[in-house]
Amino acid sequence: MATIQFKPKHTTKRLLSVLPDRARQVIINRYGLGKKTEKMTLDSIGKLYGITRERVRQIENYALGNIRKSDVYKSEKSTFAELEELLHSLGGIVVEEDFLGHVAKDKSLQNNIHFILVVGDTFKKRKEDDHFKHRWHVNEELAKNVEDSLRKLYIGLSDQDLLPESEMVNKFLNHLEGVAEKYKNQEIVRRWLSLSKKVGKNAIGEWGVSSSSNIKTKGMRDYAFLVIRKHGSPIHFKEVAEQIRQVFKKKAHVATTHNELIKDSRFVLVGRGLYALKEWGYMAGVVKDVIRNIIEKNGPLTREEIIQKVLKERYVKDNTIMVNLQNQKYFKRDKDNKYHLADEKVSA
Repeated sequence: MATIQFKPKHTTKRLLSVLPDRARQVIINRYGLGKKTEKMTLDSIGKLYGITRERVRQIENYALGNIRKSDVYKSEKSTFAELEELLHSLGGIVVEEDFLGHVAKDKSLQNNIHFILVVGDTFKKRKEDDHFKHRWHVNEELAKNVEDSLRKLYIGLSDQDLLPESEMVNKFLNHLEGVAEKYKNQEIVRRWLSLSKKVGKNAIGEWGVSSSSNIKTKGMRDYAFLVIRKHGSPIHFKEVAEQIRQVFKKKAHVATTHNELIKDSRFVLVGRGLYALKEWGYMAGVVKDVIRNIIEKNGPLTREEIIQKVLKERYVKDNTIMVNLQNQKYFKRDKDNKYHLADEKVSA
């Protein structure tokens, strides 16, 4: 958390001192600057004073304008400069919630800092939209550059993309041009990525499209997918359940986890209770299906060749493979001791 030299509540009190009573109270209620930190809406303030919401808006605008014209405002130059420098140090454009949280944990202090940002001419707020969260900046050109680059980043991603943070950072930097080198560090780029509502990070630190199941996990199958993917090799369903409990803090019964793995085509059973991801290249099906696929792909093979290839797909004993090969309903052996599919012609 950043250390600031000025006292936000003292600054706010001085700025509000130039206002008449009702205007001052409207601002206090509107920005949560009193004992209650909840910010009141235009409608609720209007009902409080028996005036329209539009009249409340006029009073608010009048109050902000008067503060900016006052000598007190000019005397707070160092306060605004300090906040501006802090915003620059965090990347020049920062999510509002992140910026306030970086300066203070207390909600009351955050409200006071937010008000100072609103009053300060230097600070510009861009409101939340379909692509981005509420954010503050002090450089229009930089803000536009970052946002355009984030849009390009999103367009270039598919729902299936799931990238390590370092790769996502590099991908984003490839779209970013004309930005000062001082901004191009991991910490600032991560903050810039967090501006976007279209890209996001999952619980295991990988990035992708926010709406995809890889990022916006919805249930046991999605949790299992991420757990297995992070593990990087076949893993027993009992361990998958345990990892879901540890990583996602979710209840994961072993039997339920196993059932979900069976139902989802993203997972392949490769041994006794061992599951891998289909995207790793593992063939779906039981051992006889794997043998059949291998012969279809490679043509007739010897027993040793088949065993070697099956063991790359399944964690089973050699004898299990041999038992399947002896099933003449599916496989036949020719005079050269090579195995064919039973429905193919085999040399005598």
